[in-house]
Amino acid sequence: MLTYPQVNPVAFHLGPLSVHWYGLMYLVGFLGGWGLLSWRLRVSSRGFTQDQLSDIVFYAALGIIVGGRVGYVLFYDWQAFFAQPWRVFMIWQGGMSFHGGLLGVVLAMWFYARKIGKSMIDLTDFIAPVVPIGLAAGRIGNFINGELWGRVTDVSWGMVFPGAGPMPRHPSQLYEFLLEGVALFLILWIYSMKPRPRYAVSGLFALCYGLFRIAIEFFREPDAQIGYIFGWMTKGQLLSLPLVVVGIFLLLFAYRGKRACNNI
Repeated sequence: MLTYPQVNPVAFHLGPLSVHWYGLMYLVGFLGGWGLLSWRLRVSSRGFTQDQLSDIVFYAALGIIVGGRVGYVLFYDWQAFFAQPWRVFMIWQGGMSFHGGLLGVVLAMWFYARKIGKSMIDLTDFIAPVVPIGLAAGRIGNFINGELWGRVTDVSWGMVFPGAGPMPRHPSQLYEFLLEGVALFLILWIYSMKPRPRYAVSGLFALCYGLFRIAIEFFREPDAQIGYIFGWMTKGQLLSLPLVVVGIFLLLFAYRGKRACNNI
């Protein structure tokens, strides 16, 4: 059994303001993605300008924060939402949903694409390779907070998390860091280094994330207020199944339809 590292969730203080590691991880994700996409624009033409990239990052960040919060309340805490609808604005109480954030980003990209006269799929193909940076950073933030722990296990690397009882558990946050973060980033970044058919990069992201999330959920403790669905399935798996279907559809549509390649 490994010892869970007790890291103070508060990174530092600025006067009366407490800056948490979790918030810094969001900043790492945004800046990391921005930096890599900016580098790509400098080394080759990608159909976007540096000024447009700044706007894309802003809209994506807005979609993640708003969509992630609304998605969490509706997907994971809907009973409390109907009892107290204003809870959606209580961000300081925590709770963010990847699937809600993804929907928020898609809507934000649709809105910005209309504004600049481009196709939304060109924007999602463009940003998809760097999304795993934010996912990886976020899972490190979850691990530091000692939240979203895994199921009870007897593996040698199990950890006892504060507030999760005396039994060792899978460090599922680190599993997600490795699969949804590191592995997904390498797959998408390498794949997108060459021109691919339109829809293909977005499709590969949806397919791989959906499969990785479904697999990891078998090691992650389901949300206490929800538990299992159909006796074995978690809410995360249920929400990820459509991503697998959409990913397969987009890849088939991209290659069978012989869509024009874009240097995304």
